[in-house]
Amino acid sequence: MNTSTAPQTSPAHRPDLPEVELLIGGMTCASCAARVEKKLNRMDGVTATVNFATGKARIAHPPEVSVDDLIATVVKTGYTAEEPPRPEPEPEAGAEPAERQAPQDPEPASLRRRLIVSAVLAAPVVLLAMVPALQFDHWQWLSLTLAAPVVVWGGLPFHRAALTNARHGAATMDTLVSIGTLAAFGWSLWALFLGHAGMPGMRHEFSLAVSRTDASSTIYLEVAAGVVAFILLGRFLEARSKRRAGAALRALMELGAKDVAVLRNGTEVRIPVSALAVGDRFVVRPGEKVATDGTVVEGTSAIDASMLTGESVPVDVGVGDTVTGATVNAGGRLVVEATRVGADTQLARMAQLVEDAQNGKAEVQRLADRISAVFVPVVLVIALGTLLTWLFVTGDATAAFTAAVAVLIIACPCALGLATPTALMVGTGRGAQLGILIKGPEVLESTRRVDTVVLDKTGTVTTGRMTLQEVYAAESTDEKQLLRLAGALEHASEHPVARAVAAGAEERVGPLPPVEHFENVPGQGVRGRVEGHEVTVGRFADLAARLPQEVARARHEAESEGRTAVVVGWDGVPRGVVTVADAVKETSAEAVRELRALGLRPMLLTGDNRTVAETVARAVGIDPQDVIAEVLPQDKVDVVRRLQAEGRSVAMVGDGVNDAAALATADLGLAMGTGTDAAIEAGDLTLVRGDLRVVADAIRLSRRTLATIKGNLVWAFGYNVAALPLAAAGLLNPMIAGAAMAFSSVFVVTNSLRLRTFR
Repeated sequence: MNTSTAPQTSPAHRPDLPEVELLIGGMTCASCAARVEKKLNRMDGVTATVNFATGKARIAHPPEVSVDDLIATVVKTGYTAEEPPRPEPEPEAGAEPAERQAPQDPEPASLRRRLIVSAVLAAPVVLLAMVPALQFDHWQWLSLTLAAPVVVWGGLPFHRAALTNARHGAATMDTLVSIGTLAAFGWSLWALFLGHAGMPGMRHEFSLAVSRTDASSTIYLEVAAGVVAFILLGRFLEARSKRRAGAALRALMELGAKDVAVLRNGTEVRIPVSALAVGDRFVVRPGEKVATDGTVVEGTSAIDASMLTGESVPVDVGVGDTVTGATVNAGGRLVVEATRVGADTQLARMAQLVEDAQNGKAEVQRLADRISAVFVPVVLVIALGTLLTWLFVTGDATAAFTAAVAVLIIACPCALGLATPTALMVGTGRGAQLGILIKGPEVLESTRRVDTVVLDKTGTVTTGRMTLQEVYAAESTDEKQLLRLAGALEHASEHPVARAVAAGAEERVGPLPPVEHFENVPGQGVRGRVEGHEVTVGRFADLAARLPQEVARARHEAESEGRTAVVVGWDGVPRGVVTVADAVKETSAEAVRELRALGLRPMLLTGDNRTVAETVARAVGIDPQDVIAEVLPQDKVDVVRRLQAEGRSVAMVGDGVNDAAALATADLGLAMGTGTDAAIEAGDLTLVRGDLRVVADAIRLSRRTLATIKGNLVWAFGYNVAALPLAAAGLLNPMIAGAAMAFSSVFVVTNSLRLRTFR
C-alpha cells in the first residue's frame, strides 16, 4: 500500500526499529487497551499498538528502551505484561519426541466457574424480585443471603480492576460495573438494616422502568446480582467467541508435521521437524505431511495442498518440483531436499502474516479506541448529572438512584472495543483457510476505494512458461509422427521453446524416441537423426521457403498474433509447423469477469509487444484500450502513478521481482504466492495459489470484513447513543440495562463469526 497514505502509528511502519510482542494481562475493555497504548506511545521513540481482542501489544522501540522498560510502563499503568513463552527445546536428533500437551487457558475455566455459581445464586433473587406472587415473609433476607456472594465473589474481577484503575487515576468499563453493582447492593443493605425493607411481609413490585416508591423500603438486590451474572455471561460468551475467532490461526500453526524420516548414510532416521536443516533429504510416504519446504529429488506423486491454498485438486509433482511444508502426499513415495526450515517456511510466514494482521488496527478501530478512552469518564459525569437532576426535579431519591445506576450499567463500551478486532480475527483467519493472506487491517479500507485493477501479464494472467499450442502438418504428413520426431529432437535441447515443444509432444503422443548426432545450429535451430530420419526443427530459411501454402499462411498468422512458430522437416522436406506461446491460465477469463462484476476496471500491463499483449487481452476479455504494453520493469511504477494521478484508486496484481515496486506504490498490492519473495513482501494481500480468481475472492472477503466491522461499530455506537438517554430518562430498569449491555457484546462477536461462512 502506498506508505504516504498509510497510518503511521503501527509498528509495521517502523522497519528501522526492533519489535517486540507482549502479552498484556488485566485488560477488560477497549478503554484498558487504549490506556496501555497511550502510555507506551508516550515513551521516547516507542510506537505501540495494543489489541484488546488478542490481548497483545506490538511495540517498535529504539535500542535504548529495553523490553523491561516497556513491561515496567505497562505495570505502572495497572496491568501485567510479559513476553510470549518460547517453545520448549526439542529433543536431540534420534531421540523420541515428547508428547506435547496443548496449553490450557485458565481464564475461560475460571470464568465459567464464576458464571455458573453466580447464575445459580442470582436466578432465585431475580425471580423473587420480578414475581411478587413468589414473595413470602422474610423473602428479602433469603435474597440478601444469595445475592451477597454474587456481588462480592462473582463481581470480584470487576471490583479488583476498578480499584487498580482508580489507583492510577483511570476509569474503565469495570469502574461502571463495580460502582453500579456496589451502589445497588449498598442501597439494599441500608434499606434492609436501617430502613423499612427488612420488615416481615414487605412486598416488592417489579417495573421495567423507574418507579417511585418509598426509598427506605426499596431494595436492589436483583439488580446487583442480576447485572453481575449477566455481565459474567457476556464475558464468558465473549471469551469463547474470541477463541473461536482465532481458531483459524491456531489451526494454521498446528498444520505442520511433528517429526520426519531423514536419510542419514542411506538409512532413515526419525527426528523432530525442528531438527531439520537446509540441505537435509527426507522421505515422505503416501498419506504423510511434507515436513518442510523443499525440492523433490526422487519419486513422483500428487500433493494435496488444500489446507494451505484452498485448492481442492491435488498437484502432480516429480523430480525438480518444489513442495511446501504441511501439504499432504496423496500418491507415491517422495524424497525431498529441504530448502527452507523453521520461520522461513511458507507455513510459518503465512501464520506470521495472519497474526500481524490480527494484531494491527484499522483506522476505524483507532477512532473507536479514542472514543472508549473518554467515554467512561463522560458516563460517570452523566450518571452523577442524572442523579442530581432527578433529585432536583422530583425529590424522589429512589427514582434518582435507579436512573443513575441504569446509566452506569447500560453505558459500558464493551461492544465498541470488540467491534473491529473480532471481525478482523475471523476475516483474516478465514482468508488464511482460503489461501488469502491479509497483511494488515489498513488493507481492508483500501479495498473499498479500489476501482481499477492492473494485472501483470506474465505469470499472473498467463502461466509464465512456454507451452505447445497448435500443430500444422502438411497434407501428406501424419500429425502424430511430426510431433514425435520434433519432440524427440527438441528434448535434447535446453532452449525454452525446445522444452515447450518436447513437453507438449510427450504429453500428446507419449514416450519420445532417442536422438543420434544431435547438433545445435546457432540462430537457426537444431538437427539430428531420429528413427532413421534426418530431422531439423527451427527457423531454417530453406525449409521455411518451401512450406505448403496453407501451412505457410498458418505460420504467418501465428507469428502476427505473437506466438513463436518453428518449422519441422525431415529428409530435406518441410513437413509442418508447431507454435508455442506463454499460455493464458484457464481461470484468467473467469477472473476478469468476476472483477468486472465487482465494479472494477481490469487493465493488462506487460513488457511484451503490443501484438502479444492484445492477443492475451482478447483471450481473457480485457478491452484493447486497457492494455499497456512494451513497458520496461522500472517504468511499471510510473504507470501506477499515472493512473493514480488520473484520480483512480489502483490495485496491482503481480508475481515477479520487477513487480515489487509497483505493488508497493499501488493503493492495494496483491502478490501471487507462486511468485518471488520480493513481490510477496511488497504486496498488501498475498494469494497463496496462482489462480487469478482468488483476486476477486480476496477483494470480496476484504470488503465483507470491512462491512462487518462497520456494522458492528454502527450497532455499538447506536446502542450506547440510544440507550443512555433512555436510562437517564428513567425508562430502563438497571437489571434490564445490564442484560442489554452484556448481550450487545455477544451480538457484536456473533456477527463477526458469520465471516467464517464466507465462500
